[in-house]
Amino acid sequence: MARTAILVKNRRKKEKAAKQHAESKKITFPTRVYNRCELCGKNHGYMRKFGICRICFRELASEGKIMGVKKSSW
Repeated sequence: MARTAILVKNRRKKEKAAKQHAESKKITFPTRVYNRCELCGKNHGYMRKFGICRICFRELASEGKIMGVKKSSW
């Protein structure tokens, strides 16, 4: 579980990068902007399309909270 400070810090970095991109400025230190899960803060297993990690995705999908996603069985 990531600390709240890491999540807040990462959110600020993303907002700053988005602001610079909107103003068409060169992003300073683009490698420092990490993709982190919005729910738990994990940086590995991140799914860009949903903005969350694979574990949170699996939990939310099995609870039916993600539209259009259901557990497959064969």
